[in-house]
Amino acid sequence: MKINVPLVKVPIKYGAIASLISLALLLMLFYTGKHPFLIPMYADFRIFLFGVFIFFSLKEYRDQHQQGILYFFQGMVGSYIFLLAFALLSSLFVWGLTQVDNSFVDEFIKLFIEQAGTIPAEDIERVGKDNFERNLEEVSRTNGFGMAKLYFRQSLLIGFFISIIITIILRKQPKQ
Repeated sequence: MKINVPLVKVPIKYGAIASLISLALLLMLFYTGKHPFLIPMYADFRIFLFGVFIFFSLKEYRDQHQQGILYFFQGMVGSYIFLLAFALLSSLFVWGLTQVDNSFVDEFIKLFIEQAGTIPAEDIERVGKDNFERNLEEVSRTNGFGMAKLYFRQSLLIGFFISIIITIILRKQPKQ
């Protein structure tokens, strides 16, 4: 099936390129000793990646297919098509990586438990000892599918806020 709608085609193209870059960054981080799933969301490389790729995706759509006009709803639709394409492909890459290299999941579990051991007792009490212990218990059951699902959800969450900002920056309506 050939997609010939620019509002779908352009973001999918950029989403595919961004997901390949994401895979390369995930591999680079993991094999250099920094597990990508233990990086806090506020420091995640996807923030910058989404900002750049959503910007250029919407700019290409606006300038090459809409004669310089971009409505807010078009920007949000294009952004979310980009995000869905990115999240789906990247999650498949994460799942594939966990199938090829079991140490990706095992290393995550080990490092997560090590990090949890360094949390001060006051912070554990604030969260609740039961919640903390339940999370530690659940992390040991982590698998590749769960990690891929987490990556998918985080990508959509991170991208939602960036989409709004980029869409507002790029929107242009016709002069009346």
